Amino acid sequence: MTEIPAQTQSALSRIVAERQAKGRVPGLVGAVARNGALAWSEGVGSADLDQPAGAGESGAPTADTQYLIASHSKTFTAVAIMALRDEGKLSLDDHVDALLPETEHGGITVRQMLSHVSGMQREPVGDVWDKMAFPDRDELLPGWNAAERVGKPHHRFHYSNLVYSVLGEVIERLDGRSWYESIQARILRPLGMERTSVGFDGGPAAQGYYVPPFTDVPVKEPVLDLGAMNACGGLASTAGDLAKWAMFIADPVDEVLSKDTVDEMCAPQIMADERWILGFGLGFMLLRLGDRVTVGHTGGMPGHITGTFVHRSSGTAGIALMNTTSAPDPAALATDLLLKVLTDDPEKPTAWTPGTTVPDELTGVVGTWFSEGSPFTFSVREGTLRAVPQGAPDWKPPAVFEKVSEDVYRTVSGRETGELLRITRDATGTPVTLHWATYLCTRQPQAFGEWLQS
Repeated sequence: MTEIPAQTQSALSRIVAERQAKGRVPGLVGAVARNGALAWSEGVGSADLDQPAGAGESGAPTADTQYLIASHSKTFTAVAIMALRDEGKLSLDDHVDALLPETEHGGITVRQMLSHVSGMQREPVGDVWDKMAFPDRDELLPGWNAAERVGKPHHRFHYSNLVYSVLGEVIERLDGRSWYESIQARILRPLGMERTSVGFDGGPAAQGYYVPPFTDVPVKEPVLDLGAMNACGGLASTAGDLAKWAMFIADPVDEVLSKDTVDEMCAPQIMADERWILGFGLGFMLLRLGDRVTVGHTGGMPGHITGTFVHRSSGTAGIALMNTTSAPDPAALATDLLLKVLTDDPEKPTAWTPGTTVPDELTGVVGTWFSEGSPFTFSVREGTLRAVPQGAPDWKPPAVFEKVSEDVYRTVSGRETGELLRITRDATGTPVTLHWATYLCTRQPQAFGEWLQS
């Protein structure tokens, strides 16, 4: 584990202990990942009330105790879909009835499905959570055809386990293997997630319980076979494995998915609540904590409530695993752990290192330019042209440019991403104007009409 100061560890331990006691959770694991690895974890209570601790053992769950992580599974499904997209096997704007010809709901795109804006009903037909009987692969698509589209596309966020189950079928068709085999090959093995499986793998695991509100005697919950719904909620995992998953989200590896694609998945597609605190990207929840946005997911199955959230820019994640049906908010616990570390032990700034060259064609471009009456500072850092509005807050990233051709640059990140910057020079080669996203930039502040009069 990487080092977290002892005082912060004590505070994390208090958070976990208080949440376990107040929430009456039989066995709770809290964990923090940082700098690419599991940095801290602690278990409180008991993983299995029927298994008394042996000599020298507490019986508490550990970072190697499996919990059912339920809807965390959707994030794995989403990564596999995006990998298939990057391989050219589908487009986010493909209609599901083109990918699965026997489906009858027209006009539903992969993008809508990933971000829960398709308008399709939440669960498969047949009251599956009453009967605890879930569709198999042969039943999934006929059930999809019988399901309702209860909302307009993109009108509002509407969470759907059914939709993600069908995305699992898309993966099976396009990848030529089962959903879980695809997840294993594409994600679990490359990331070394050896204890993430469909259902429990036979190793140390938490027994799920329901703790009644008016008594203190927990009731065992069953372990369900989700069948064709595994793609939406069938996985079990550990804090140790989820730390590896969280660190991938923070710092992707190309073997699984490129950074650009993970960035795309973490861009908001829809707001999921009225206060604009929770959004949804392409498979990921986006939870705002003050001026920070964290990325992750929660999960809920009978006897198991879990959450993992990552603050990507600092590479810090919080993980919460609880073995009770009625549990404290897992997102709040995971992010409370994460925020405690960021507050008490913030990341050190990266040391500044001098650049070595300034490209000749940019020497006359650096400095202040005015657009729409407002000043922008253009500078060169490590040989690359960038621009920021004067007075911009530190958290706001600069616009960064890449050269396309002589005096033409493309904005590759930050403000006006994708737009061109064109440099116009006088007879001496001195830049006299810039056009950025077609807007005129001049060395002196001017009203819109003044340039035409000059």
